[in-house]
Amino acid sequence: MRDDSLRKAVDEHWARLEEEQTTADRRLRVSELSVVSEHGPLAVAVDRDRHRHVLVPIPSHRKIRPGLNGPTLLLRKRPLEGADSYQTYADLACLREDLNDLFTELCVDVLDEAKRLPHNPTKALYRALDRWKALFRTHSDPLNAAQLSGLYGELLVLNRLVAKDSSAHRCWRGPDRYRHDFAAGVTAIEVKCSTVDDGRKARIHGLDQLEAPEGGVLCLAWFRLRRTNVSGVGTGLVESIEQALQLCDDEGALLELLAGAGYHHPADTARYRDVRFTVEEERWYRVDAGFPGLTGRALAAAGVPVSITDVEYTIDLSGEAPAPLAPGEISRTIDKLIQEPV
Repeated sequence: MRDDSLRKAVDEHWARLEEEQTTADRRLRVSELSVVSEHGPLAVAVDRDRHRHVLVPIPSHRKIRPGLNGPTLLLRKRPLEGADSYQTYADLACLREDLNDLFTELCVDVLDEAKRLPHNPTKALYRALDRWKALFRTHSDPLNAAQLSGLYGELLVLNRLVAKDSSAHRCWRGPDRYRHDFAAGVTAIEVKCSTVDDGRKARIHGLDQLEAPEGGVLCLAWFRLRRTNVSGVGTGLVESIEQALQLCDDEGALLELLAGAGYHHPADTARYRDVRFTVEEERWYRVDAGFPGLTGRALAAAGVPVSITDVEYTIDLSGEAPAPLAPGEISRTIDKLIQEPV
């Protein structure tokens, strides 16, 4: 079915629904479409306020991207029960009748993407939304060497997370300037990278960066990276980003996070295509009482008034202590992080 046919079909379905009688029991009038995903057919709907909806079937456990809560578009999770069926949907509604024509174009994009991604219609919905949002994106200055290595290090951890749970990108908090790069529940991971050949030094920003979540656990993942521009050596920054986009279940949410980190996809792809790194060394540490650091909690416990801000300092992990975590402990930390609520 071509786009023109999709557009005509959607308009016809909405016209029929708007002509139907509204009752208290029929707050949402629904009509299934011919575009079918592995979770069932997509549908359009009209509510009693005459707002138009497009319904994308999803598994009942699937989380929906937050942030679209009006006044023009509303995206939410909606379960619908029929006489002999029960289905959960990602429900995208247009709350302004004067924009119905534009909403039709958006819905056609959603349906067209869903035909290409029948196994993952949620990703199809987000792709269509993000194409429209891309019209308003702006670009930032190029990332410097330290920012590139830092982003690459966070992507190393991110890709391990989303390889186990496609929604684990929600744990990535670094682009939002949170005190830890990854956090969920009472588990957090801070990522530090060095491109220096000797020592294991890490720059700490603030008195709370090495403070574990209350009653929880903080790990520091330290990577020694070597920058290379040789094709085929190491892994490219762009390759790491493309891997994360492929593994995650919400490309748009991840693109927003990348933009917060200073990388705008796909506009920056050519700019950073030749940026590659090899991982020369990797060590993970439990940040506990034996870990070197300066924190607000430690100062308060020592009776020192905490009245200074913008604190930065360097820790040196070059010695035998503290001891790094074993691979099994690292794996358990990752599993615990992705299992906790964000």
